[in-house]
Amino acid sequence: MIHVEGVTKTYGSKVVLDNLDLDVQDGETFVVIGKSGSGKSTLLRLMIGLTKPDSGRVVVLTKNVPRLSRKRLRRFRTKMGYLFQSGALVNWLTLAQNVALPLLENPNFPRKRIDAKVMEVLYRVGLYDAAHLMPDQLSGGMRKRGGLARSLVTDPQVMLYDEPTTGLDPVTAHAIDQLIIDLNRRTGVTSVVVSHDMEGAFRVADRIAMLYRGRIIATGTPDEIRLSADPVVHQFVTGSLEGPLAEFAQKEEKS
Repeated sequence: MIHVEGVTKTYGSKVVLDNLDLDVQDGETFVVIGKSGSGKSTLLRLMIGLTKPDSGRVVVLTKNVPRLSRKRLRRFRTKMGYLFQSGALVNWLTLAQNVALPLLENPNFPRKRIDAKVMEVLYRVGLYDAAHLMPDQLSGGMRKRGGLARSLVTDPQVMLYDEPTTGLDPVTAHAIDQLIIDLNRRTGVTSVVVSHDMEGAFRVADRIAMLYRGRIIATGTPDEIRLSADPVVHQFVTGSLEGPLAEFAQKEEKS
């Protein structure tokens, strides 16, 4: 479903992804963990074609994404859903109008069905009664669910989640995690979630991968990652102040 091979991405002198390899299977929820600034969000942007790698292949739904023309990239994105960290709702549109945007951009979707489809997905994320509200009238959790509704309105085959629970209280974060789980069970959508929230990662994942120094250093089931003997993985999972992650951070500060 998703195949990333030998991908390198740099920003100036900083190597964000370094000859990275990654495979996501059809229908699974795959979580990528790692420190802030480790390249997790960059990986998602490569998958949906918002940025291009310096080298390597990014194949999603059989398409080599970096090589798609602008027209084919637009068509490809109709099969993808992307939940931004902030929800990324347009401030001057109501929630319902925000959710409708991807359908309005799709000339093949019947206009008379748009309102019904919008209300359907708002109901699925628990925001049916909030359709008329403006983004500044929504709580942080509601904005996140609104962004999720907009991502789901095209019935995507692949969902990408960029830190879906960042900034949310534990109860709301759990609710977002449950929406991800329910969506996967109901539709079989393939999902990639990037997160540094270990509780949520263990809750939603079929498999988890650890991104460190631009590469995937460990991949496994939640139990395998939880019990990993790798010192980097162990420190990240447990949140310990001592270990290679702290040493690496100190080296970065001195460089």
